Amino acid sequence: MKFIGAHVSISGGVENAPLNAHAIGATAFAMFTKNQRQWSAPPYSEKNIAGFKENCAKYGYTPEQILPHDGYLINLGNPDPVKRKAAQEAFADEMTRCHQLGLTKLNFHPGSHLKQISEAHCLALIAEGIQQAVDAVPEVVAVIENTAGQGSNLGYSFEQLGELIRLTDRPGRVGVCLDTCHAFAAGYDLTENGYEWTMKHFEKCVGFQYLHGMHLNDAKAGLGSHLDRHASLGAGTLGWPVFEKLMQDPRLDGIPLVLETVDADLWPEEISRLKSFCR
Repeated sequence: MKFIGAHVSISGGVENAPLNAHAIGATAFAMFTKNQRQWSAPPYSEKNIAGFKENCAKYGYTPEQILPHDGYLINLGNPDPVKRKAAQEAFADEMTRCHQLGLTKLNFHPGSHLKQISEAHCLALIAEGIQQAVDAVPEVVAVIENTAGQGSNLGYSFEQLGELIRLTDRPGRVGVCLDTCHAFAAGYDLTENGYEWTMKHFEKCVGFQYLHGMHLNDAKAGLGSHLDRHASLGAGTLGWPVFEKLMQDPRLDGIPLVLETVDADLWPEEISRLKSFCR
């Protein structure tokens, strides 16, 4: 079964996320656990937590269908030890928030070396940050998102994702989220010409047992552009046939497949069309 949805707002309280997802016909959703552009936020109240759980139960959302996202400021690979410590503390706080809500995944961008250290050193620092968070917070899986390879961001290759899993060395506590736009921009062809090679390469380097979610985004730029520019489905360089293929791939069953496309007004239509491809 495919769980299909979008990254919805938590405006007015995290308990509103399930309501917003239901309103667009989603069977999965993503959300931020707090303001994504601030380091800290007030703790959840008992009302926030109870309301979130009640609304999830009301509309049938289980933890397997929900993929929270951490804040944009966090860089677990920051070469500066003071800034990295702040990032590690913020990441652990986000993991704690997930656990308080009864959720079992936290999606995050791995980090950046800022052109100050080697990629290998940066990967080791990111893995160390993941270890600290999963050791401190039970049950929540740290879900690494692939990047487009823009700037000095790591996680753009499947080899790097696999290496992060190996370095973290926490079986059952680390996974991967694949973003279709990021993968295409990083050079992985998801069109008919390259789809099976890309998926086989992912299986070789990472393994589908580690796939905990996907972001479904068309791409404004071309293959290998390294530009993180999302487009509405069918309005970019990937096109609707790619997403039809994804909806018919049994390897992607049972995980949240969420839109981060640029026009939220189109989400109900995009979700409905994606559902129509399933068989």
